[in-house]
Amino acid sequence: MEETKFSVRPGKREDLPAVHALVRELALYERAEHEFTASVEDYRRDFEAGYFETLVVEADGRIVAMALYYTTYSTWKGRMLYLEDFVVREAYRGKGIGRALFDAFLEQARRKECRLVKWQVLDWNEPALNFYEKYNAIIEKEWWNGKLFL
Repeated sequence: MEETKFSVRPGKREDLPAVHALVRELALYERAEHEFTASVEDYRRDFEAGYFETLVVEADGRIVAMALYYTTYSTWKGRMLYLEDFVVREAYRGKGIGRALFDAFLEQARRKECRLVKWQVLDWNEPALNFYEKYNAIIEKEWWNGKLFL
């Protein structure tokens, strides 16, 4: 098997169309494309305003993975990073890209002096659950999500 060469770096404004496409790929995988309504322009506006940051992975001359995250606050623990989306294109899975990207995300949290990181994972997404299990992540099952659309 040929080794895939890749690099992880902070995302830039010009990466946002590729980030948006990866999020669409995730929405399809999660059977929820109809709920994916944010546009590339929304991403550009909010990235420029500092609402979120990204890390991207480049391989074969294109972006093949990304992590989108933002700083938030836990009243119990303090500063934290919330991982909103984490996507590796299917053809690039199993090559160490996800691990390198998640490690870079964790390093960002340490640099920002966060006390924890949080994310959501669907209960049926066994590949993701297995991935996070390798990090000894705590997958909470007792909290329910609440939301309102405005």
